[in-house]
Amino acid sequence: MIAFLRGIIEEKNIDSVTLDVGGVGYEVFMPVNMTAKLPGEGSEVKIYTYLNVREDAMQLFGFTDKISLDSFKLLITVNGVGPKAALSILGKLDADALRVAVITDDDKSISKANGIGPKTAKRIIVDLKDKIDLEAVYEAKLGEADESASVRKEACEVLAALGYSQSAAYKAVSSVETEGLSVDKLVSAALKNMSPI
Repeated sequence: MIAFLRGIIEEKNIDSVTLDVGGVGYEVFMPVNMTAKLPGEGSEVKIYTYLNVREDAMQLFGFTDKISLDSFKLLITVNGVGPKAALSILGKLDADALRVAVITDDDKSISKANGIGPKTAKRIIVDLKDKIDLEAVYEAKLGEADESASVRKEACEVLAALGYSQSAAYKAVSSVETEGLSVDKLVSAALKNMSPI
């Protein structure tokens, strides 16, 4: 309903910001790591938003980029994860770190967020693993300019074609030093670190 707001920061708190948009003040809840990076009061900003409507309240949740907003929307699809919990997770892990944690089964990183226990962290991983794009994780982890990124990505695709899961392929390829390795050699080295299917 409200895709984004562009306005002047009227008030900045730890986990929210009040934006003056054409004379109307909108309170927008945000991850703590994002509010800390916002400029000071009186500055103009653009915030991508999600409007959460409940029986007793309408709340706006905001993010400085669309990737974080998309991660938030994915998180709230998980049973037991509401908007506040999703905000807490994205306050500890940015969108890229969250994707890497899901692909690598790193429930410990996810459970560091306030209000997220080990069971919920594992449920997040199970529910989101098939919804996370492995290519996006590599671009986030290695950077598009990194020459080894395409070699690692291809090696993961080969391992997936051999029947290994995306997370197993990612872990195995990440454990190998890729400097100067061809895809074939990287696959061979990664296979040594993997258990049989």
